[in-house]
Amino acid sequence: MRKHSFFLVIVSLLLNCAVFASEFGVNELRVEQKINPVSVGTLSPRFSWKISSTKRGFKQSAYRIVVSDNYDDLLKNKRILFDSKKTKTSESILQEFGNLKLKPATTYFWKVMVWNEHAKKSTWSCIANFTTGLMSVTDWSGAKWISFEADNPESYLVPGIHAPLVRRQIGDKAIGMYKLPIFRREFSVEKELAQALVFVSGLGHFDYILNGEKVGDNFLDPGWTNYKKSAIYVGFDITDRIKKDNTIGVMLGNGFYNVPRERYFKQLISYGAPKFISCLILKYKDGSSEKIISDSTWKTNEGPIRFSSIFGGEDYDARIDNKLWRLNGFDDSSWKQAIESNPDLNLIPQMDEPLKIRQSLKPMKIYKNSKGNWIYDLGQNFSGIISIRLSGEQGQTVVFRPGELLNRDSTVNQSASGSPFLFKYTLNGDSVENWQPQFTYYGFRYVEVLKATPIGKQDSDTTPVIIELAGLHTTNSAQEIGHFSCSLPLFNNIYNLIDWAIRSNLASILTDCPHREKLGWLEVAHLMQYSMQYRYDLSGFYTKVMNDMADAQTPEGFIPSIAPEYVRFADGFENSPEWGSAFIIIPWYLYQWYGDKSLFTKHYSSMQKYLDYLSSRAKNNIIDYGLGDWFDLGPKNPGVSQLTSIGVTATGIYYYNTTIMSKMAEILGRFDDKRMYDKLASEIKMSFNQKYFNSSTLQYDRNSQAANAIALRFGLVEDKYVSTIHQNLIDEIKSRNYALTAGDIGYRYLLNVLDDFGDSDVIYKMNTKYNTPGYGFQLAHGATALTESWQAYGFVSNNHAMLGHFMEWLFSGLGGVKQDSGSRGFKSIIIKPQPTHDIKQARVKFDSSYGIISSEWEVRDDKFILLATIPANTSATIYLPVNELKNIYESGISVSNNTSYEVVGKEGKYWLIKVGSGNYHFTVSK
Repeated sequence: MRKHSFFLVIVSLLLNCAVFASEFGVNELRVEQKINPVSVGTLSPRFSWKISSTKRGFKQSAYRIVVSDNYDDLLKNKRILFDSKKTKTSESILQEFGNLKLKPATTYFWKVMVWNEHAKKSTWSCIANFTTGLMSVTDWSGAKWISFEADNPESYLVPGIHAPLVRRQIGDKAIGMYKLPIFRREFSVEKELAQALVFVSGLGHFDYILNGEKVGDNFLDPGWTNYKKSAIYVGFDITDRIKKDNTIGVMLGNGFYNVPRERYFKQLISYGAPKFISCLILKYKDGSSEKIISDSTWKTNEGPIRFSSIFGGEDYDARIDNKLWRLNGFDDSSWKQAIESNPDLNLIPQMDEPLKIRQSLKPMKIYKNSKGNWIYDLGQNFSGIISIRLSGEQGQTVVFRPGELLNRDSTVNQSASGSPFLFKYTLNGDSVENWQPQFTYYGFRYVEVLKATPIGKQDSDTTPVIIELAGLHTTNSAQEIGHFSCSLPLFNNIYNLIDWAIRSNLASILTDCPHREKLGWLEVAHLMQYSMQYRYDLSGFYTKVMNDMADAQTPEGFIPSIAPEYVRFADGFENSPEWGSAFIIIPWYLYQWYGDKSLFTKHYSSMQKYLDYLSSRAKNNIIDYGLGDWFDLGPKNPGVSQLTSIGVTATGIYYYNTTIMSKMAEILGRFDDKRMYDKLASEIKMSFNQKYFNSSTLQYDRNSQAANAIALRFGLVEDKYVSTIHQNLIDEIKSRNYALTAGDIGYRYLLNVLDDFGDSDVIYKMNTKYNTPGYGFQLAHGATALTESWQAYGFVSNNHAMLGHFMEWLFSGLGGVKQDSGSRGFKSIIIKPQPTHDIKQARVKFDSSYGIISSEWEVRDDKFILLATIPANTSATIYLPVNELKNIYESGISVSNNTSYEVVGKEGKYWLIKVGSGNYHFTVSK
């Protein structure tokens, strides 16, 4: 019987997903850019899909979407709640239909078919689904925030205080010393269950446990926010986990909601005692429903986590956790009733991807250091936690000190990453015990173990034994969509170096480092945006970043340099234009990359307010405050810009913001705004050139790499001087024997300019050096993740993403995958590889909103060979480096004799070929 049922399911799926039977079909259906999401937080969700085609040049001419709240009905095309009918358009991303009259906490099913350019339709796609979240306070059905302890008003500290100022401002006052609680609630299900949905938020973090097992594999749920304004909730479909008799368990951690004044803290902050809110909705097959909400009927107690700090580590006492509290029948009569509270917070769904454990790293080497402690070398600097298996006597405590670097005596060095940070585990005395921290993480490569011995190395019967220790790499689980490789091992190593730094800092915010600060410094968020979007799908992530910035905006209008702004820094660290401008730049980049204009539609007035603030700080259209080209390579230790005037980058970004606001105003139909911003941009440009361009020497500012790049990239240079300033830039680089000097702000734009001018040979020479600070220098000094300084200094972070702009060029320049200037979402693509020097082969692949784009080129036997993949419903312009058109062949046929694509003409050393979707094999004979 079971085999027969399984066969019927397979047949049904094949009939429903009969893409194989057609020359084209629809796949990868998304709602709000996520596959089968739970907790969609809008009544007007947007639908996207990708198309596969066996033939070249596919163009969608129309589509039809149908939606139902019942899978079987949709399969049979019955009880359709919404039908778009045949909609004539070539667009297949982010299609919206106004108010669909959706209900909260409800699962909907949908499918789509498309028509090609010849009016032939596809079969229906597979059925996808999405589940709406709780969209109002009433949808939570009276659920309360509950805690183990009441908030202590004397311990409330918001905003946080920077660690060096704590004693001066609050003396020895205890802050954040709340207990870490556990909660439980039993319930029974008497009817036949149709669906069970639960929505949970924790302040700071929660683990939701059902019948003894954690629900899901997320880490540090929910994401960090400004807890004075908003909190994120997470939805789970737990239908298959429900039994007749059930027990819910919840464990809480502090996160940034509450930082205890103990061990290391970058800043001291406390919004109150850890607490959570939840609403479990049980839907029965008879049409009735039941809700189990968090309230004072829940029982609570202090849990086995005895200390947890996002900055200081975590302690766990296994003697206290007998795990039976998570199961039915546990005697909780000694536990107390939960305390209800009512923080005034806007609850929003978590549409960013959650953090997860990406991989486990095994030790490469285990040895004893000069102090007699054991060092576990995991071989890679990464963000994460440890996982241990150990044995010992009850009450013994083992201490683990993680760190990025080692001191000369082989002890772990936490001097630049925050000290002390510790993991502590107190044994229960079972034969073998397993543990991994739940509510904190660190950046490290090494683990120093105190008071325990690796198995096989015991010199005492009384010392706890480490049976196994591994590192668990935790990161945002955004889908990996881009890949790069080439024939030069150095560039492959640089790619991995940058990628480890990206992954280590891609949390629920983009952190500066995974240890010392874990703060969302905003310049990295926009400067590294293209690099990261080539590698990961960050469509949801940047929505979260924009919400954080909107929550952080001050009454004066400026966007602080960090968001969420948990602590107020001084001077440029509080407010630097190159940082706060992320609020304008990010939504524009998101629109270009994904075709999503929702962010600048939603935040337009707040973005105007920020630009107005910048204008209020300008003197004769010049802005001259902030950090400038942070960490550039000057004569002093890195910090505030040394080689470029602060006004160059600050005013340059001010101008850039104004031009972006003009474009967004036009898209939104705000034409008076557009005229205003065009006028302001013209005035800024004139003032910038009057201030920073020397008409005698024809140089900008101090002729630094950053100054020249900023002026060129933002269009501040008058047309007649563009070639001169470009040559100044090249001459400056050559005068340093191709050593780089640009820092955090300037280097991205330097690479952009060199890429725009086709200077791949210069980029190559700048980034194939081991003897001057840069990527090769870091690798030569043992770095396994990108470091904070070009010089790979040990006294700053050794896991920083801020200088990783080279990844963008690996995809767009060397690999050659770009988007046409007038395109959105990679609807119109450019394939323009830049072979250089001894690199004989490169391959990039990138899964865009329309599908996979790939460019694989090789120089072989005096021929240039290019394999290109262009996704259905898009087109591309292929740039081929050759003088004569007659020397270009595609799939063995001269392009001159092929009418399936268009020869556009010649541009410099390239012939341009316009193609539709499909796979192409070009061979160019020199």
